[in-house]
Order: sequence, then structure tokens, then C-alpha cells
Amino acid sequence: MHYVTVEGLTKSFGINPLFNNISFHINEGDKIALVARNGVGKSTLLRILSGQETADEGTVWINKDVTVALFEQDPKFDENKTILDNIFHTENPVLKVIREYEAAVEADDGHAISDALSTMDELDAWTFEAKVKEILTKLNIHNLQQPVNNLSGGQRKRVALAQTLIDIGFEHQHTLLIMDEPTNHLDVEMVEWLEHYLNGEHVTLLMVTHDRYFLDAVCDEIWEMDRSEIHSYKGDYANYLEKKTARIESELSTIDKAKNTYRKELEWMRKQPKARTTKSKSRQDNFYEVEVIAKKKIEDAQLQLNVKMSRLGGKIAEFKKVNKAYGDKTIMRGFDYTFSKGERIGVIGKNGVGKSTFLNILQGIEKPDSGKINIGETVIFGNFSQQGLEFKDDMRIIEYVKTFAESFPLAKGGSISASQFLELFLFPGDKQYTYLSSLSGGEKKRLQLLVILFRNPNFLILDEPTNDLDLPTLGVLENFLVDFQGCLLIVSHDRYFMDRLVDHLFVFEGDGEIRDFPGNYTLYREWIKTNEKKANKWDALTDKKNKGETTEAVAGMEQNKPLVAAAATTLKKANFKEKREFEMLEKEIAELEAEKQQVEQNLSNPEAPFEQLNLLSKRIGEIDNALAQKEMRWLELSELM
Repeated sequence: MHYVTVEGLTKSFGINPLFNNISFHINEGDKIALVARNGVGKSTLLRILSGQETADEGTVWINKDVTVALFEQDPKFDENKTILDNIFHTENPVLKVIREYEAAVEADDGHAISDALSTMDELDAWTFEAKVKEILTKLNIHNLQQPVNNLSGGQRKRVALAQTLIDIGFEHQHTLLIMDEPTNHLDVEMVEWLEHYLNGEHVTLLMVTHDRYFLDAVCDEIWEMDRSEIHSYKGDYANYLEKKTARIESELSTIDKAKNTYRKELEWMRKQPKARTTKSKSRQDNFYEVEVIAKKKIEDAQLQLNVKMSRLGGKIAEFKKVNKAYGDKTIMRGFDYTFSKGERIGVIGKNGVGKSTFLNILQGIEKPDSGKINIGETVIFGNFSQQGLEFKDDMRIIEYVKTFAESFPLAKGGSISASQFLELFLFPGDKQYTYLSSLSGGEKKRLQLLVILFRNPNFLILDEPTNDLDLPTLGVLENFLVDFQGCLLIVSHDRYFMDRLVDHLFVFEGDGEIRDFPGNYTLYREWIKTNEKKANKWDALTDKKNKGETTEAVAGMEQNKPLVAAAATTLKKANFKEKREFEMLEKEIAELEAEKQQVEQNLSNPEAPFEQLNLLSKRIGEIDNALAQKEMRWLELSELM
């Protein structure tokens, strides 16, 4: 089914064109990621498609059977109403009764719950109620009677996301879901859940995102807005980069050929008009076509982070028995750690466990309840925070930068003016006189990064740095941070960004517990899954024990449990042979369990001859013995993995 056709779309703000004469189509089932530099109008295009803005020129056709749902970066609510009323804002009978049911449960009103249950049964609303419950739980949305005007920015985003997902999940069979940076302000577990949710829903999707793992998991096509054109690439982000490079090389080759032809044809065109009259009209027309190609420019300007880092001494930062709590909520309990030169640490944990508080305590912005924090004399913090820039609305970019300095030192020596430094951050001369209030979210982030790096920090603290940055800028920032010789402390839900940059993690597990995990985020998730698998295996053995099954594995479970626990604290790791054995054991155990089930079914056949039953009984005993041995070996090896 054809959903959307856009032809010749043009939009400008003042004299600055965002995009010009772009055309495209969207069909049912498409899952498209839209990428481009900040400031070229991605968000504006999404609002035009949803009907919230109008284009200067061009047409937008949307199938009459298609409903467009827009999830924005800056969601709009009825500020005087509660979370519940904003999420369930339609008067559809099913949504209305679910709203009444959720309100009754939260108020613990037995009479209202009973009435709602009766209506839920009548409307067969339980299937959708389960989906609503999943959305609210996974996005950590509670206290539904709270007014939305009391919510933080991150909470507002999650409520808006819940509202959008609930709307598309119920009301419309044919929906175009448009999402503008949906992963901002979500923790990693929420992002992973959203991946699975969108993949499980039959939805047509157009999305702007900087999260490359999320993009690869959800979308199968990438559109790039570039020089008033939209280029389409099937496949993942890596394929997009490869094909884009090939496209640019091809375009440059075409331009070079056109320039050579243009020089020859220009000489002919400059001859006296009389000499040209005998020439063909088609050659003259061809000249103007070649001229357009020859004068075409491939602008692929890259952010340049050529900044100096202050010298970092041997002493960095040291935490000694640091404690911090807010009322009954413990953030840090007896935390000890000594930072080393060049450390690259990721900070992860659910929203609200104290990650930002930890960063503030390190910088001296907040005080601990007890304990000591010693910071080296040479340490200069650079804090790329979520709060962003603080400025006056009537201030221009160049004026703002000059409040810090007129010139900036460079890594290789020398210095440049404030205006030249702005150009390195992709703010050309005419752009530098733009008011700060008119910048896009990504442009403000880029300017914030400039201000931070101006101080030549040697300890960078990046709190959700990827929010609002475009993918090209993110790539340059990552390359800069890879070569950065100082310390890095990164809080981010962007798994790709974390995997590339950090060596180990501080995992905020709640109740003041902070785990120091040796590895990046992907390794941590694999470790979590392995532990869950071990726990499930122990549960299975415990279940066998409780049922009275007396295999060797069950009999030895309790006496071996202390040994297994002790093994987990050692530094020994499995070698290749042991890893291979572990993988084979999982396969062999599964095969034995499947065979045992089949043998038991055959034994229950009353028509089977005695000789066959005798053989099957012996085989059951052999399988039990083999399972016992393999399960014990699996438990031993699992602690080494």
C-alpha cells in the first residue's frame, strides 16, 4: 500500500534554505532512518509530513486511509492535566475504560476497580490493557495522577513516547509513525525494549536517530538529506557509509570529467557569434548542461577538533569511603576508587540511581555525606552536561564565544581567532551572526562542545553527549576522543559510542552499590545473559531436587555450591578448549533431554513388546547418568566463562 508521496518540497527560514525541491515516496512496511547534518531541516521535514508545518513550495500527498503519528523531541501536553489524562487523551471506549482501571488500581479503590473490571470484560479490553501495562512498566512511568507540568525533561519524553505507542497500538490499522530522536532520555534497557517493541509491531516508520545500534536493529533503509537531495541506501549503517563514500567518489569523478569538457566547450562558446551560427544548437544546449555539472561542489565539511590538552600530572582523583544519600535513597555506600591517567570509564545504570550525582560529587558541585575526595592540582574538568548552554536569547554566536576569549590555542601550537575557531566547528562567517535562540538542538550542542574544549580540559566528563548531535559530528567526536590522552568519564545510552570508547564500566546497581566491570557495554550485557543462564540452570536443578529426582548433579549440588561460588571470585578464565567443551555440553544436554522425553513417551505405549520396553528402561538409566555427569561439568565450566 502506498502511504506518502512528496514532490518538489522546499522550505526556508529567512534567507537560509533548509531543503530545496526534494521528492520521495513511503510505502507500507518501510522502516526508514533519516540522517543529515544538524540544521538542514530534519525535524522541520517531519513536522511538515505530520501537518504541523507547511512547506514554502511543493506537494505532500498522504493516503486517506493512513494516520500519521508524530513523536517529537519537544513533546506538547495539556499542562494542567495528569499523566493519565494526557496518555489516554482520546474518548475511545476501550482507552477510556483502561484509563479508569489504571486510575482505580493506583488509588486502590476496590469499588472502582470492580466497575472497571466489569466494563473491561464487556469490551474485551484485556489484550490491549496488557500492552498498555507493558509500555508503562518498561518506560518506568508511575504515579499517573501527577500533573505533567511537574515532570523533568526526561520524564516528559517517556510519557510522550508512551502516549504515541498506545495511540498507534490501538486506533489505526494503517499508521505512519514518525519519530524524532526517540532514544533521547531513555536508559539502555528502555532502548533495547523499544527495539524489540517496534520490531514486533506492524508499523511503517520514518525516524531520525543518532543511535547506530538502534538504527541497525529497527530500520532497513537509510535516507540522507544532502544538498537538497535525498539519497537512499538499503541495509545497515556500515553499508550506508560504504555506499556514500562510493557515491561521492563517483560524483567527484563525474565533476572532473565535466570540468575538462567545460574548458574545451567554453573556448568554443567564446568565439564570435558569427562563427557559432554554423554550429549545432544541440552543442550549445549541451554546454549549459556540462556547465552545471562542472560548477557543482561536493561540500563534505567535517568538524575539526584541533585543540590543546593541558598537562595532566600523576595524581588524578581519589575517592575514599565516600557515602551519599537523599533521605532513604542511597547513591553511594563506602565507594573507594583511584583514577589513573588515561582511564576511559563508562557509567551505566537505570534512571534515578545517582549517575549525575556521582559526576557532580567528582567535580565538587555537590558534597558527599562522608568520606574524602582528593583531586590532583593539574586536573581541569570539561563537563559536557545535559543542561546545555546558558545564554541570553538576544545574543549572537560570535558574541557568545568572545565572552570566553578573543583567540584560542591549538594542539600543534599557535592560536586562531574566535571567528576562525567557530569555522572549525562548522559555523561559517554568515552563520556566526545568528542568534543563539534560533539554533537547532544539535547546533547548540556543537557550540557547547566548542566552549568546553576551549578550556583545554584533561579530564572530560560527558553526560549523554550524543543527544541531538548528528551522525557526522558524532563520528568526528569519537575519533577525537579515541586519541584523547586525558581521562574520560562517559554517561550514555548510546551503546555504539560506549563500546568504541570505554575500557571498563561503573555499573550503578541501586542501593549505593557500584560495580566496576572490566569491559565495554556489549561485554557487560553478555555477562548479564550468562549469569541469567547460570541462574536458570541452578533453578532447574533446585526444581529437580524439590521433586525428589536424585541424579548425581542434584545430589552434589549443595556440596559443590560453595566451591562454585568460590571459583567465581578467582581470576581464572576459560581457555579455548574449555570454551569449546562448554558449547558442546549445552548442545549435548539438550539432545539428551530431548531423547529422554522421547524414550519416556515410548515407554508409555501399552502395545510395545517386552524386549523393547526392557531396552528403553536401560536407556533411561544411561541417559540419567550421562545428564548427571554433563550437568556437573557444565556447572564447573560455566563459572569460568
